Amino acid sequence: MINNQKIVVVLPAYNASKTLEQTYNEIPFDIVDDVVLVDDNSLDNTSEEASRLGIKNIIKHDENKGYGGNQKTCYNKALELDADIVIMLHPDYQYTPKLIHSMSYIIANGLYDVVIASRILGKGALKGGMPLYKYIANRFLTLTQNILMNQKLSEYHTGYRAFSKKVLQTVKYNDNSDDFVFDNEFLAQVFDKNFEIAEITCPTKYFEEASSINLSRSITYGLGVLRVSFLYFVNKIGLYKAKIFQQ
Repeated sequence: MINNQKIVVVLPAYNASKTLEQTYNEIPFDIVDDVVLVDDNSLDNTSEEASRLGIKNIIKHDENKGYGGNQKTCYNKALELDADIVIMLHPDYQYTPKLIHSMSYIIANGLYDVVIASRILGKGALKGGMPLYKYIANRFLTLTQNILMNQKLSEYHTGYRAFSKKVLQTVKYNDNSDDFVFDNEFLAQVFDKNFEIAEITCPTKYFEEASSINLSRSITYGLGVLRVSFLYFVNKIGLYKAKIFQQ
C-alpha cells in the first residue's frame, strides 16, 4: 500500500509463459498488494506458470476474448478486490515493472488519476528496437489524435498504464471494443470525463518473445484509432454521442 491505498497489478496474458517469471520477479511487492493474471485462452502453459509463481488471482478464459476483452476481466477483478490503484502491465516483459513505484506514487499522492508510461518521451523508441514503420505510425496517429481531442500526449499507444479506482468506476470500459483499439477508447473516455493524464518516460524493448501485432492488424488498429478520435471530436462539439461516451 501507499497512503493506505491498495495497489493491484493486472497482467493481461496471452502465450506469456516464457516471459512471465522475469516480469513477475521485478514487481515491487513492497508496495503491491495483489496481482491478477487473466489468461486469454493461451496455447502455452501461461496459467500453470502463473500458479507455479504463486499468483493467487488467476482467471483463464474458455475462449480467446481479445486484448480488450482481457483487460475488461482484469479491471473487473481488480475492482472486486477493492483496489485503489490499478497498474496494467504486460507480462511479455516489453515494459519494465520497475516503473510501478513512480506510477503508483503519482496517483497515491493525489496528483493525477491516470499515469501512462510513454515510449516516445526522450529518444529511446527506435534505439530500443521499435520498428521504423511503427514509430512513424505512432507519431502520425498521436499528432492527429492530439488535434482532434485537444490534448498534448506524447503517445496514446503504450500498453503500460495506471488508474485510480475513481477512473475505473467512472469510465464505461466494459462498453469498449474487445480488440486492440480498447486502449484508445479508454483514453478517450478518460478525457471525456475530464480526468488528466500524467506521462513518464519508459524504456522501449522489442525482442522475439515480446508481443507485437503484424502489419495487417496494425492498419486495422490505426483506422480504429482515427475513428475513436473522430467520434470524440463530434461528441465534444455536440453532433453525435457514441455509446462509449454516454452516461
